[in-house]
Amino acid sequence: MKINLSLKVKERLRKKYQEEREKRLRPDGNEQYLELKDQLAYFLDDPYMEIAERKPIKDDVQFTFVGGGFAGLVVGARLSEVGLKSIRIVEKGSDFGGTWYWNRYPGAQCDTASMVYMPLLEETGHMPTEKYVHGPEILEHCQRIGQQYGLYDDALFQTQVVDVEWLEEQQRWLIKTNRDDEFTSQFIGMGTGPLHVPKLPGIPGIETFNGHSFHTSRWDYAYTGGTPGNSELENLKNKRVAVIGTGATAVQCVPHLSKSCKELFVFQRTPSSIDVRNNQAIDPSWFEKISEPGWQQKWLDNFTANQTGGEASEDLVKDGWTEISRRVREKVMDLSKENRIPEKMWEAYEDADLEKMSEIRDRVDSIVNDSETGEGLKAWYGQLCKRPCFHDEYLQSFNNASTHLVHTDGKGVERITEKGVVFDGEEVPVDCIIFASGFEVGTPLQRRTGFDPKGKSRKKLSDHWSDGMRTFHGLQIADFPNSFIVQATQGANLISNYPSNLSDSAKTIASIIAHMLKTESRVVEVETEAEEKWVQLIMSGPGAMLGSQDCTPGYYNNEGIDPGPSRKSFAGYPFGPVAFFNYISEWRNSGDFVGLNFR
Repeated sequence: MKINLSLKVKERLRKKYQEEREKRLRPDGNEQYLELKDQLAYFLDDPYMEIAERKPIKDDVQFTFVGGGFAGLVVGARLSEVGLKSIRIVEKGSDFGGTWYWNRYPGAQCDTASMVYMPLLEETGHMPTEKYVHGPEILEHCQRIGQQYGLYDDALFQTQVVDVEWLEEQQRWLIKTNRDDEFTSQFIGMGTGPLHVPKLPGIPGIETFNGHSFHTSRWDYAYTGGTPGNSELENLKNKRVAVIGTGATAVQCVPHLSKSCKELFVFQRTPSSIDVRNNQAIDPSWFEKISEPGWQQKWLDNFTANQTGGEASEDLVKDGWTEISRRVREKVMDLSKENRIPEKMWEAYEDADLEKMSEIRDRVDSIVNDSETGEGLKAWYGQLCKRPCFHDEYLQSFNNASTHLVHTDGKGVERITEKGVVFDGEEVPVDCIIFASGFEVGTPLQRRTGFDPKGKSRKKLSDHWSDGMRTFHGLQIADFPNSFIVQATQGANLISNYPSNLSDSAKTIASIIAHMLKTESRVVEVETEAEEKWVQLIMSGPGAMLGSQDCTPGYYNNEGIDPGPSRKSFAGYPFGPVAFFNYISEWRNSGDFVGLNFR
């Protein structure tokens, strides 16, 4: 049932949002998180597979891709389709999967519908089993792509790149790794992504805890019992467990911990918004009817149009993301034509959001029995200030007598001792601490990748980006020949379904490489002027829509710290994702590749 809010209520909500935001502002921003090194380095260990010894590689390949997640897989697949034979993916995990190699915690699943989230479904012939499939199926799909396109042949797993340098005379990239590999490559792609380096909160005493502890991206099933496909964590039945963090990961794993632990303490700084998930199995007969040639691209286009205000006569996906946009569109369409100006349209957006978030808070009251706990679980911010969550068991978990919410009201945990976790002067003794604190996003790129690429004249990428990100189409960089970065910023920036950005970038890279094979070109470079024009176009827009500086702190808005004018460079195409996908498709299909030089 929809809520209509009075002006008085809206003003009260705005004030409440501001008060909650100010509680959580910290001067240290991203510096509040610890780098996993020295005493904390063990949090990075791979619990799923032992490191295998091998001899260092000294050879030459056509294309090297850093990162074996969705980005590396879709680029590798598209390059294979245009005839590239020698494709090497370098991945620190022991298999393909990226985020989905590491995230094997109980309950892990995609929060965007499988039909648009999982790449290359049509090419591999895979039918997702659920609307929102679970982690093991996504990992299996990554392996399927790797096998189908022969990407295992030259892959280097359990390996991290430590140095990348352009050799002008050889017209090759020199790549060095932590396994003493030293090889050259005509092209390099980087898809290290925003979600692969675990982060820990800088809580005093974190290294003194004498119990067991791990990060959710390195789930210790040897300790908890169970497996990624079996979430009965039988070893926890006599354990007191603390979870620190209540973002998307905790929302998915807390229900399983709640059923398994003797006692579970969920330490929360800021609650997530929890909307209805309504997951369901996919009917094979229905899937057969919709999977005509081109079906997945049709779904991708439809989702993008529905979710970002484009024209769409139907909603194929019908999820929480498209509902957000539908509500906004309805509010805008209710405006008279003369009132469809930016100021009034923003008011319409805010009205839709205030109403939706009020419904989400009311949902807490309808589910959680204890009123104090329920108040603590209510999110007081705009829905797109943080990653929206959708779940049908998380809130219910707090009705279990064994599960306790420790709402720190924005303060966070005070300290960790040898025996447990302290908040507000009270120590909670626990056997195990599970850090559901997510991945590094706003920290320096070199800290997350482990290397700083050197382009022409040994120019460092960090120097090229010293005043903000600079790219052409969010994909190529001036003075860094034969290189590609596969991510969303300065491109479509479709954060609601990140794989859409990667899949489209893979098509662009493949079209450029196909052109080079046809024309026997060896090097492709971005014109400096083309890069400058693109950056100016990006800077002319409104900046990132998600996580504005008025939002409660989080990784969407650099933890509430304004990084200055360069922040606007970390945005997308100013006319929106639909317009970008249309533009870049026309650009690559024209065959002119305006802005690039080939030699």
